[in-house]
Amino acid sequence: MSRVSIRQSQVVSTYGPGALVDLPDYGVLVAGLEHWPGDKPLIHEPRLLASLRERLGLPALELRAPPVPERPDRDDGIAGMAAWEFPEWFVAQYERISKSHGRSRPLCHRTALRQGRLVIDDLKGKSRRWPVVPVRFVQGCPNGHISDIDWRKVVHGEGVSCGGLLWLDERGTTGDLTELYLRCEACEKELPLVRLQGGANQHTVLGLCQGERLWLGPAAREVCQGEDGKPHGNRLLIRHASNAYFPVIERAISIPDADADLRRAVDAVWDDFLQYAESVTDVRRERKKQRVAECLKGIDDDRVWAECQRRVQTDEVAPPSLKDVELTTFLSVPEELGEDVPEGDFYSRRLHITLPPLIERVVLAHRLREVVTQVGFTRFEAPTEPLGEDLDLKVRVANLALDVKWLPAIENRGEGVFLSLDAEAVERWSRRSAVRQRAAKFRNGLQDKYKTDFSIDFVTSVCMPYILLHSLSHLLLTAVSLECGYSSASIRERIYVRSAVRETRDPAYGLLLYTGTPDAEGTLGGLVEIGRRIDRHLNSAIELGTLCSNDPVCAHHFPDDPYDGRPLLGAACHGCLLIAEPSCERRNELLDRALVVPTVEESAVAFFGETL
Repeated sequence: MSRVSIRQSQVVSTYGPGALVDLPDYGVLVAGLEHWPGDKPLIHEPRLLASLRERLGLPALELRAPPVPERPDRDDGIAGMAAWEFPEWFVAQYERISKSHGRSRPLCHRTALRQGRLVIDDLKGKSRRWPVVPVRFVQGCPNGHISDIDWRKVVHGEGVSCGGLLWLDERGTTGDLTELYLRCEACEKELPLVRLQGGANQHTVLGLCQGERLWLGPAAREVCQGEDGKPHGNRLLIRHASNAYFPVIERAISIPDADADLRRAVDAVWDDFLQYAESVTDVRRERKKQRVAECLKGIDDDRVWAECQRRVQTDEVAPPSLKDVELTTFLSVPEELGEDVPEGDFYSRRLHITLPPLIERVVLAHRLREVVTQVGFTRFEAPTEPLGEDLDLKVRVANLALDVKWLPAIENRGEGVFLSLDAEAVERWSRRSAVRQRAAKFRNGLQDKYKTDFSIDFVTSVCMPYILLHSLSHLLLTAVSLECGYSSASIRERIYVRSAVRETRDPAYGLLLYTGTPDAEGTLGGLVEIGRRIDRHLNSAIELGTLCSNDPVCAHHFPDDPYDGRPLLGAACHGCLLIAEPSCERRNELLDRALVVPTVEESAVAFFGETL
């Protein structure tokens, strides 16, 4: 039995259900959640759980940690994650070299193997057993379905029966698809593998998707449907390619619930005493009863009445989003919030110093707890967190189980620094004519990327402040990583935008740079110390953004450039704004340093001047 060790954090990021993993002897497909044995401890995060239950329509959903074997040295397979052998086609490590076919190796199905090896005669006619490796090509569709390619059918066509040995020819030195050919030894039919990659012949060569969900079990097939209601055509998928597996992740910062005690107290006396209260006077009258007085001890009557009003409101108000609650919390930190104890989930302090211009608030998060869970996954098309209902890509997410009762989740503990921009200054900035002209270019880029119409008001009021904060976050992350003790890849960002156009509450704009690990070593104090010298690091970030090593080419790039494949990027490249993708919440999209600082191409749209 082959085994491979992976970290719990990798389960919800890289090796979740449906992921392709290489073992020493063969490849596997990580099985669905029903097939995960062992103890899976509950993880508590009420806000995240409530949001997922509402979105997924699963009122009994739970969050659980991936299973961990009690004894890692045991090889009994009763703990850890289960997996299915995949693919079932292999390439034998036997070579024949010729001028006509180049370097040729046999391609065979699992059923042709004997004890994991292929028996074949060499050029001297001697039979030998040759080791095999999984073929690196399979087929799938954007709905997450995946299956083996029927190589005999591909090379011979429909309805042709030929039992000849298949060979994979490499007629070059690069291993590129243009140099790979599939050939039948018996009938000498051959097919260049580049025909499988795409184009007009893609559907006719690989056929239509049959809805195979092999990670859920051999019998978990479903009907494949695209946007037009018809099955997708199978697409060539390279097992090790980056587009083979995109996990859909949800994150939440554990925020102290100031009203938790209030709700529990009202719950205890609601049915018998408070549900018919019509004013704060009624609350005072009910408090005279011993049971009510005991349950509501220490809670102000006005707070109790406000909770009663909330419960009887007939107008359903959508609950605030995860990010909105976090933003409100950071903006409302008085002197300190939470408990400064080693096992604490959240402890933050407001920084009372003379802040740089255009910076409204800085909060030092000494302790943070982040809960990360995987909701599903996609193939070929990466999921993107929407900026609102106007930017919903409607990418179909593949399920992690036939009957989803729980989702894998992990806890990260660390620290961070939060800063918010002057909301009035951001609103004034977004109304500049130059900014609206820049917004029109991003609107064109968004429409080209997502094939959806976007209003210019949405792009100006939501997208542009987001791009401003996102670009500033990348610059600041790069600047602080040089001194905080964490590498840039270890720091994550979280961007908060509450626009006056989209929200009924006051607008607010902020960003959180934080780090966290699954163990107790996630807090070293480096990011907190960075917050105490935020003016210095902001100046460094602005200096980094003013001139890129790829200028003037970088500064001259526009998101609506018809000759460039980067429709969601303005002045941004690997020399200035692009960072490690695990650190970025949008996979290095929606960036433009011209919105932050003046560049050699544009200065009228910069939020900051040359210096702070």
